[in-house]
Amino acid sequence: MPLDLSGFQKAIDALTGAVTEVNNPQFMNALSSRQQSIVQAGVIQHFEFTYELCWKFMRRWLLENIGRVYVDGVSRRELFRLAAENRLIEDVDAWWGYHKARNLTSHIYNEEIADDVFAAAEDFLPHAKALLKALKARNDEEEA
Repeated sequence: MPLDLSGFQKAIDALTGAVTEVNNPQFMNALSSRQQSIVQAGVIQHFEFTYELCWKFMRRWLLENIGRVYVDGVSRRELFRLAAENRLIEDVDAWWGYHKARNLTSHIYNEEIADDVFAAAEDFLPHAKALLKALKARNDEEEA
């Protein structure tokens, strides 16, 4: 059964738009420091839900294509390893870093952590786009 990737595409589009605006000096310079922090928080939130969709779609694809016996109960790092073995992602360590950045957002807020997660969100975007491209190319592969 093919995966419905439309929500995933929308999440990536939203993160792309947010990152684009944050990297627009004309836009950011027109904002107060407080408003800039709010925009940065929005990018972080987009990163959070896009990351969540990424690993969940990896898991769904792996369940459908390699089987529950290989996927159920594996750690997140092992899930990333399986995704790399099945050519969904390339860099397990990068994905592990995004996982750690995501976990930081849910424990405590401080400006330094927010800056680190914001930087991770920008680095994450091409990886998320590559995953979406791989999923689209291989969607419902077992029936092809």
